[in-house]
Amino acid sequence: MRLASMKILVGIAGPLLISGCATSGTTALVSEPAAGFSTVQAKTSGAIGKQAVWAQSQADARALADRTRSLVYKKTIGPDTAVQVALLNNRGLQAAYAEVGLSAADVWQETMPVNPTASVSYSSIGIGRIIETAITGNILALMTQSRRVGVADARFRQAQLKAAVETLRVAADTRRAWINAVSAWETVSYLNRSQAAADAASDLAQKLGETGAFSKTGQAREHVFNAELTGETAKARLNARLAKEELTRLMGLWGQDMDYSVPNALPALPKGPKNKSGIEAEALRNRVDLDVAKLELEATAKSYGLTNATRYVSDLQLMGGVEAEREEEEGEKRDVVSGAAELEFTIPIFDTGKARMRKAELSYMRAANLLAEKAVNVRSEVRSAYQAYRSKYDIARHYRNSVVPLRAKIEEESVLTYNGMITNTFELLADTRAKISSNILSLNSKREFYLAEVNLGTAIYGGGSSGGGGEIEVATAEAEAGEE
Repeated sequence: MRLASMKILVGIAGPLLISGCATSGTTALVSEPAAGFSTVQAKTSGAIGKQAVWAQSQADARALADRTRSLVYKKTIGPDTAVQVALLNNRGLQAAYAEVGLSAADVWQETMPVNPTASVSYSSIGIGRIIETAITGNILALMTQSRRVGVADARFRQAQLKAAVETLRVAADTRRAWINAVSAWETVSYLNRSQAAADAASDLAQKLGETGAFSKTGQAREHVFNAELTGETAKARLNARLAKEELTRLMGLWGQDMDYSVPNALPALPKGPKNKSGIEAEALRNRVDLDVAKLELEATAKSYGLTNATRYVSDLQLMGGVEAEREEEEGEKRDVVSGAAELEFTIPIFDTGKARMRKAELSYMRAANLLAEKAVNVRSEVRSAYQAYRSKYDIARHYRNSVVPLRAKIEEESVLTYNGMITNTFELLADTRAKISSNILSLNSKREFYLAEVNLGTAIYGGGSSGGGGEIEVATAEAEAGEE
């Protein structure tokens, strides 16, 4: 009797113990500290040309802080340096990388079978003593383990791509913030130069007025123009500080590390825009968020298969154990050991799994439709981004080559006719204001071109776009110029 009981116990617990001790290749892969992060680096390094780093300890964080300081402290940083600092120091990005680790841990967890439940009970009835032991294992969990590992693995790969998308988004936002900050300071620099000329004209008008050679109306026009320009300069300086603060925030800087500078002007326009042929195919090949949608469909399909496999039986427990009983009769003690086995499962009378199957089926259809919609949207987004890129270049070049030189020529001729007492002060001021407005529009159009270039990159590789504000600002400036 005792030998038979032990055989039952070993028969039940054996597979559990063996599978629990088994270490598959998947387990070894996902148990590494930086599991999956190489995929993030591979997906992003080619698109942005910078290194993404995952800090997993205080020593790593200190090393990244030292590296960040060496890049920015008391230095004038370019867009590539700003992006590299954001990849090293943006804590939100580090949180996204931690999601990769959490998904790896989920896979690791699924590769291990469910722990068996052991129970021991003792009872004393009369002169007898009974000890019962049992080990219960979830047989259904063992039967569906490979499917659950497949689902978790799909989610793990999806988390890697989501981290890559977040990396691309932070890089693009940082590059946009750098462009906005530099463009804002370029506007301040130009208004400061215009302010110096307006100050000189205002002082001259006052002196001429004191000698009686200039009317009070003419003096007032010079003074109000100078005052308005002072207000515009103050507003531009505030915008520049806010733009730099946004850049600082994306780079995760604080304290002494904020002691850095950006250039005073954006680079000149390139000789010509990039010619992109087959840009839709390039985007479909490289868009990381499209790959995320594909993995969502794969994970949903695996979940659908898992639900189908467990449709009727949602829980299956197998219990095995021994019962030892000591009896004492007429002063003679006798031990009796007997084995026990029990199978426990849910009877699918009321819930036959139809609702769960329907939900799984609809989830799969939803994921499939979202993937199809994503593919269509990617094609449209990249076409729109390229059209905006080409148009912004043409607009910026038009302002640089046509509008600004013509405004400068008009002001130059206006000064000559004013000195010859052919035109009045009002006409000269109007020409000067128009020239300033044209130069501001030219600076804004150059900024819009570089923002469109960033948006084109995100349309090809992914990473989202938080732009749009620039177009509104340009439209507002153009409307204001038209009103003048």
